[in-house]
Amino acid sequence: MKRIVYSIISSLVLAATLTACGSGVKLNDVPVEDRTGQVQPQGDPAGNTGRGVPTVQVEGTDASLAGPTNVTKIIYFDFDSYVVKPEFQGAIEAHAKYLTANKARKMAIEGHTDERGGREYNLALGQKRAEAVRRALGLLGVSDAQVEAVSFGKEKPAVTGSDEEAMAKNRRAELNYR
Repeated sequence: MKRIVYSIISSLVLAATLTACGSGVKLNDVPVEDRTGQVQPQGDPAGNTGRGVPTVQVEGTDASLAGPTNVTKIIYFDFDSYVVKPEFQGAIEAHAKYLTANKARKMAIEGHTDERGGREYNLALGQKRAEAVRRALGLLGVSDAQVEAVSFGKEKPAVTGSDEEAMAKNRRAELNYR
C-alpha cells in the first residue's frame, strides 16, 4: 500500500515539476499548409541548392531496404521552430510515396535541436520537429503504424561547435528506415 501511495505522490510531484518548467512557446500548434503549388528553390544550411534536397547514396546495402534513393533523409528547421520548410516538401513527398508503396516498411523520425535552451525544452522541441514530419507524411497517406517519432533534443549533435553554421546543421529531423 505504501508503495502505491509513494508512486502516486511521486507522479504528482513529477507532473507539477514539469508543468513549472514549461515554456510559453506553443509547441502544439503545427501549421498545415496546402503545398499543391510550385515551390521556389532555396538553399539549406548544408549549402545545397535546387529544392534544398541533397542526394544520398547508400553504399553496400540494397537500396530498396534503405528507402527512396537520391532523397535526403535529413529535414532542417529554423531556430526555435518546428515548421517544415517548403524546400523539404519534395523529400517528404518522396518518402511518403515510398512508404505507401511499401506498407511493411517502418521509419523512425529522430528530432534534434541545437545546444541553446534547457534539456526539457529541447526534448519537447525535438519531439515537435519529429511529429511535424510524421504529420506531413500522414497527410500524404502514410499509416501512423509505419512511423515513430522520437526526440534526442540536443543530446546527439550532428556537428560540434557553437557558431551559427554548426547549430543550423543540428536543428534537424533524421529519417531512418528500419
